[in-house]
Amino acid sequence: MKVLHIEMGKHLYGGARQVAYLIDGLNKEGIESILLTPKSSAIAAEVSALGNKVIEVSYSGDLDIRLAQRVKKHVLDLDIDLVHVHSRRGADIWGGVGSKWAGVPAILSRRVDNPEGIRSIKHKYALYAQVITISEGIKEVLIENGLSPERISCVRSAFIAKDSQHPMPRAEFLQRFHLPANAFVLATVAQLIPRKGHELLINCLVDLLGKHTNMHVLFFGDGAEKAALAKMIETLGLSNRLQLVGFHDDLNILIGNIDLLVHPAYTEGLGVSLIQASAASVPIVASNVGGIPEIVRDNENGLLVPPGDQEALTAAIDRLAGDKEFRNQLGARGKQIAEKEFSVEIMVKGNIEVYRKVLGKPEATGG
Repeated sequence: MKVLHIEMGKHLYGGARQVAYLIDGLNKEGIESILLTPKSSAIAAEVSALGNKVIEVSYSGDLDIRLAQRVKKHVLDLDIDLVHVHSRRGADIWGGVGSKWAGVPAILSRRVDNPEGIRSIKHKYALYAQVITISEGIKEVLIENGLSPERISCVRSAFIAKDSQHPMPRAEFLQRFHLPANAFVLATVAQLIPRKGHELLINCLVDLLGKHTNMHVLFFGDGAEKAALAKMIETLGLSNRLQLVGFHDDLNILIGNIDLLVHPAYTEGLGVSLIQASAASVPIVASNVGGIPEIVRDNENGLLVPPGDQEALTAAIDRLAGDKEFRNQLGARGKQIAEKEFSVEIMVKGNIEVYRKVLGKPEATGG
């Protein structure tokens, strides 16, 4: 079996990281993978290092119909059996169109839980033999929007748990971020975009930082809201306790030093950073929305709060910041959940089952 993967994100954020995990896992199962991605993308180097063929193309976004033409050409030239589209940015249209022009089946992975209109359901999803959702929450949204359940398969995202279980020494971590020895470290790991809820969290911190005098906050990630959030932090006088630290490609050795991960998103397909935190035994406070409850189980490995509820979010953070024993209990349970339910092996197997369903090859081995 030969699969062409299309990932048009330039950074190794959650979705692109999942593609790299998947391609590596498919290699081990004897399934050949070729990646189509924009020039100078971080995932290109990652997948090349795994020994896979990578095709880098120029791409200008949603309206770039040239992507469909390139997909058709590479599918035919490389004798591709199946196309797997992993990203949006127009790729979810042109990847499917190019596959149809080439006469091969295509699969679309969907990682977000925002509703889509009848037109998308009728036209975009008609291009795909199957849609893979990374959570049951996303699957339910598509069904509610009119997509037939028979055309949807849920395969959850994964994380390599052992990668987070050997953290950077605490002293080195504190030094990197200029934190005091007694710091209680609260963090978010998410793109700096409105739906992730950073502004809501900042409003909560106005009171929390006054009460918890050793609490320091790190926002990991970059995005369009960076300047606006920086201004808000400065205006509220929080700059000495809250840092925008950007994207760190060694987060796997950093995250185990976080005392509490907070994810106040308004919408979320699943949240790979939540799996990563759980694997590192970090307790979580998160919104009860989208696919988040499939990772964060209330009072098991974290606390869930209604999305957008500042009072509830503040109370949950306050509760965990003041109860180390409870945090430790949640962290230990989180590690068990991550290892048992969100392994890369389970994710790869689930994708392969969908491939074989589409291609009519039920046998369980590669080839």
